[in-house]
Amino acid sequence: MLCFPNAKINLGLNIINKRPDGFHNLETIFCPASLCDILEFVPETGLKQGECVLDVTGINIDGAPELNLAVKAYRSLSNDFMLPGVHIHLHKLIPPGAGLGGGSSDAAFMLKFLDKEFDLKLDENALSAYASGLGSDCAFFLRNRPVFAYERGNQFREVSGIPENLQLAVVNPGIHISTADAYREVMPRKPLQSLEELIKLPVAAWKDKIINDFEPAMVSRFPVIGDIRTKLYNAGAAYASMSGSGSSVFALFQDKVPAIRELFPDFFTWSGPMTEVTV
Repeated sequence: MLCFPNAKINLGLNIINKRPDGFHNLETIFCPASLCDILEFVPETGLKQGECVLDVTGINIDGAPELNLAVKAYRSLSNDFMLPGVHIHLHKLIPPGAGLGGGSSDAAFMLKFLDKEFDLKLDENALSAYASGLGSDCAFFLRNRPVFAYERGNQFREVSGIPENLQLAVVNPGIHISTADAYREVMPRKPLQSLEELIKLPVAAWKDKIINDFEPAMVSRFPVIGDIRTKLYNAGAAYASMSGSGSSVFALFQDKVPAIRELFPDFFTWSGPMTEVTV
């Protein structure tokens, strides 16, 4: 089974407060981006039931295979269902630790396509429960369309008002930021206006209204993030921001995207239409 787990960006990210369970309540707007990994799993007769082997190509990922979220997704289902052993091949194209949700997307797609391949007949609520157990934003990738996310980022409401003709550019300076470390540097606060209302403003007004609470601390620690954002605005972006806890910066253009690779020759770059991803 072959699938293409896609990235996401955050249009705004407000950290509201810390929860009794140690997580944080937040508000954000998740939007899918068509930058994708390539994920394949194949049942192997030489493997025992519930056993999996992972091969990774493309961008290097640190850490043992057991820590990979696609592997964790397989194990979470194999604990409850009699799944055959599988060989997983992940070709990594989404930079890890970059605020683009690549690992969470890999996990969500793994759940979804294991359910399909082995006819597990899991409904949306059941899949969402498995996904939420793997990561707060995993469940978003089961929907994979723009949503307002709240609580841990795993509760959703449909969102409207995002223009359909925007062009997206992503720049990643290669800095791996720990989400846990990023949270430690944020002072939770309730925003004055809801993102659900702010997103209805003209895109040109987002610059001064829609913010990412992680961004000030991360720009202070890694000034290159702020430099990238400034350069994107100078190149004509209607809106630019860090995505998630960073370090990727994205920009939305209402006209043609400039030559991003030429602007940032030393960094990972990607551009494409800001369109809804379907699976």
